[in-house]
Amino acid sequence: MYSNNQTRRQDFILLGLTNNEKMHTFLFVIFSLIYTASIMGNVTLTVLTQSIQELKTPMYSFICNLSLLDMAFTSVTVPKMLAGLLLKHNYIYFAGCFTQMFFFHFLGSAECFLLSIMGYDRYVAICHPLRYSQIMSRKICFQLAFTCWLTGFLYSFVHTIFTLTLSFCASREVNHFFCDMPPLLKLSCTDTRINFIVILGLGGLAAGAFFFLLTVISYICIISVVFQIRSIEGKRKAFSTCASHLMVVIIFFGTIIMYFRPQSSYAMEHDKFLSVFYNVITPMLNPITYSMRNKEVRLVVKKIFRTK
Repeated sequence: MYSNNQTRRQDFILLGLTNNEKMHTFLFVIFSLIYTASIMGNVTLTVLTQSIQELKTPMYSFICNLSLLDMAFTSVTVPKMLAGLLLKHNYIYFAGCFTQMFFFHFLGSAECFLLSIMGYDRYVAICHPLRYSQIMSRKICFQLAFTCWLTGFLYSFVHTIFTLTLSFCASREVNHFFCDMPPLLKLSCTDTRINFIVILGLGGLAAGAFFFLLTVISYICIISVVFQIRSIEGKRKAFSTCASHLMVVIIFFGTIIMYFRPQSSYAMEHDKFLSVFYNVITPMLNPITYSMRNKEVRLVVKKIFRTK
């Protein structure tokens, strides 16, 4: 019994999304349906981009990577959140907590980098259409996708190492539905200013400024070229090629802004519900956005149904 008590004291307790137990069953059903739809949608989009010849282009290779990231990203946090809605005490091991945090930031930051690369891909397609196949060759696409995964890994590794150096107080109650840096830093007994400097510096400057700026510059160039097109049909066609990506970028970058704030402005109850959006909702919306808003995917789906 003493051993079990000692083990429990080394665990963290995830307080979950809400303390209202009457809402737990309802939220469990809703989030289970959304998670299932997210996995099915991203699996379908991955299979289509890998098996249909018409979709074997640089843009769809990036969409395939985005679907893989979305499936893994939402699977890191949502199953544990669903378990927490059914269990009275949602324990998570110390190692499991930091493993979850590592993969959450690894996959999330890799997706952030990938969206920026996809913005550059749309820039090349619209601004340099004749050289598109030469600039975005299969080799270059593979290197860019690999760089996104590698950069995400290194980014998360640095944050995880800095968080592991902290000492935690007697309280092990994490005021969140998954292990993340802000709620863990609030439990620390040691000075966390260095950690917040790393979050704001490495995250805000490297990830936020550089990659968001790359996306903004790409779209400024795209818009300037589109406005030079005289025909309305030509403008509509040019905008339609990047509308899906622009929508995903606005949703994604709009929600991760919560990490790049001063320590005093963190409000966990507000941030938990914001986290639901990019953990649960966004991975479900991405395949819908790229399938319903994309002409090539709609044509391929119609062709498959007609064949069947």
